[in-house]
Amino acid sequence: MKVWTVITGASGSMGSEAVTALASEGRPVIMACRNIEKAASVRESVLAKVQGADIEIRKLDLASLQSVREFASGFCPGSISALFNNAGIIARRYSVGENGFEQTFAVNYFGPWLLTNLLVPCLTDGASVVNMISLTCRFVRIDERSLMPSESDFSQLGTYARAKRALLSFSMELARRYPGLKVNLADPGIVASNMIDLGHWYDPLADLIFKPLCKKPETGVKPALRALTSVEGDLYFVGNKSRRIPRRYVDPELDAGIWKETERLTSF
Repeated sequence: MKVWTVITGASGSMGSEAVTALASEGRPVIMACRNIEKAASVRESVLAKVQGADIEIRKLDLASLQSVREFASGFCPGSISALFNNAGIIARRYSVGENGFEQTFAVNYFGPWLLTNLLVPCLTDGASVVNMISLTCRFVRIDERSLMPSESDFSQLGTYARAKRALLSFSMELARRYPGLKVNLADPGIVASNMIDLGHWYDPLADLIFKPLCKKPETGVKPALRALTSVEGDLYFVGNKSRRIPRRYVDPELDAGIWKETERLTSF
């Protein structure tokens, strides 16, 4: 039986770099993507660089819990050795999707939460789960009510930061509930990608001045790649280093409460 590495958001800048790097190591890779045409173009580009690479594209829209369930149903026990929850968005405006979740939380948190839980039975012994978080987590606090922001609560970066902080909380509780998994966090830093285009009038100026100072996608994804191959779990990968998860994030009671509320909201 073939054993896969699953990468969400694999057609994006860092996702495509991860596909290239892992395919170069001979790993069978599944690109879990919403935009199949864009994913196909990325796949062809990777195959041109890595001849004989084993890469498959499967449809996944993290904003839809139905899509997440359909995607997860395509795997059997022991068929996944690593899951890289890489996909993310910074929504420009407040909007609510088909499941009643604000879009930033839907893609950055609820989708990965449900996907990971559904795929746990399909993971191999000692499998790796790597969640892409953000340095913005340190600037926000969350509780169970944070999961369902109202329009008055919404701000582009603040909502994004809280969604990523919720993903961090989920990661820590996941590690507690499944001690056989290697659950790690990766922080790419500020990467020059389309994700940081916030839709403001000054974006072209920011592209000219700010983006050249940001990390390139191939650099930003390196912490996650190291996390995927780590022999340890419960680590926070940033830059060229790894360390134990900072104490400011350690709150088992909060993590358990957020998990319980997420379970209720997703009817998992």
